Amino acid sequence: MKTPLTEIPLTPTNVVIPTQTFTPAHIPETIPIEDGPLKESVIAAGDYLARQQLANGELSYQVNFLSGERAYSPSTIRLIEGTGSLFTVCRVSGEIRFCNAGNLALEHYLEFLVSDPGKFKGTCLYTEGACQLSGSALTVDAIYKRWQATSIFFLKDQNLLNTAMNLGYFIVSMRKPDGGFYHAFDPHYAGTANPDYYLAFSSSEALLALLELYEMTGNEFWLKQAREVNAYMTTQPLTEDHWHGHAFRMMSRLDKLNKMDLTYAVDIANTIIAGQVRSLDPRNTSGSTAAKIEALASIAQSLFLSGEEHEWLDPEIGAFIDFVGARQLPKNNCNWDISNDMIMKYGGGIFSSCEDASIRIDSLHHWINGATAYLEYQSVIKVR
Repeated sequence: MKTPLTEIPLTPTNVVIPTQTFTPAHIPETIPIEDGPLKESVIAAGDYLARQQLANGELSYQVNFLSGERAYSPSTIRLIEGTGSLFTVCRVSGEIRFCNAGNLALEHYLEFLVSDPGKFKGTCLYTEGACQLSGSALTVDAIYKRWQATSIFFLKDQNLLNTAMNLGYFIVSMRKPDGGFYHAFDPHYAGTANPDYYLAFSSSEALLALLELYEMTGNEFWLKQAREVNAYMTTQPLTEDHWHGHAFRMMSRLDKLNKMDLTYAVDIANTIIAGQVRSLDPRNTSGSTAAKIEALASIAQSLFLSGEEHEWLDPEIGAFIDFVGARQLPKNNCNWDISNDMIMKYGGGIFSSCEDASIRIDSLHHWINGATAYLEYQSVIKVR
C-alpha cells in the first residue's frame, strides 16, 4: 500500500560506511539447469520481452493482447525488475541476444540514477517523485543478474560494481534505528525521508540487495548489514514474501540460517500454501501466482541446503507452475481463439487472467525468477 509523500524533515539513520576502495570482482557461482519444457518456457518469456523492446531500450510494461491497447502508467521499478529478468534468461539460455537486450534496457534505466553527496549518501533511483528503497535495491539486483550471466561489471565505460555499491550505501543510509528501513526519500532541497511511506516487500528487496553486494564484493560489511536486517524482519508479521524467500536462499548458500530463520521461512511457505485454493482460481492473476513459485522454490532450496525437510514443497510448487504455464501464449485456459498474428506478436507472454487479457512485465518477471529458481532447486538436490 502506498501513502503520499509528505514534507517531513527526517534524516536517515547514520551508519558508518567504509571508504570506497578498489574491490576485486569475484567469479559468480551459478547452477546449471537441465533442458526441458520449463526451461523452454523461461526462454519464451524472455523472447517476448526482447521482441517488445523499443529501440531506446525501454521495455513493454503492459499490453492487452486481444485489443492491442497499451494504456498504462508505467512503473520504472517494475521495468528495472524486467531488465534483470533478461539477464537471467541470457544465463539460462546461453544466448547473447538476451544480454544485449538487457544491456540496452539497463543503460536506459540507469539514466534515472541520482547522486548528491551534500544531501544523501550513495546513489538512488529517482522515480515517481522520490527515491524509493525498492528502486535502488532492484537496480542492484539487475546488476547482480548481469554479473551472473556475464561475469563482467563494465557496461561501456561505466563500472557497474561501483554503481551497485553506491546504491548499497544509499540502502544502508535508509535503515531505521529499530532495524527496518524507511521506504522513500525526497532528494530535493535538504533531503528528507518519509516515515509514513510504505511499499510491500521493499525491506526484503533491500535485504536481498545487501546479500548480492556481499557475494559480488566479498566485503563482510554487506553481510553484517544483511544479518541485522534479517534478524529484525523475522520478528515482523508474516506475509507471502517472495523476496524474503530469495534472501533466505542466498543466506543458506553464502552464510547460514538459524532456527528462527528456518521457522520463519517454513511459516512463509505455509502461509502461501494455505491460500492455494484461492490462488488457483481462474479469476486470480498470473503475476501473484508466479510470485508464489519464487517464494516456495527459494525456500525449498534453503531448507535443502540447511539439511531440513524440503520435499513436501515440491507438489505445491508444481501446482502453481501448471497454473501459470496454462496462461503463457499460445496456451490459454480461457477457451480463447488465438490467431497466428497474436502468436507472432505476443507468443511467450503471460496474460493476467480470464477476466484480464493484459500481459504485464511483473508477471513475466515473477515467472522467469520463479521457474528458474525451481529448476535450480531441482539441479541442486540431484547433484548433492
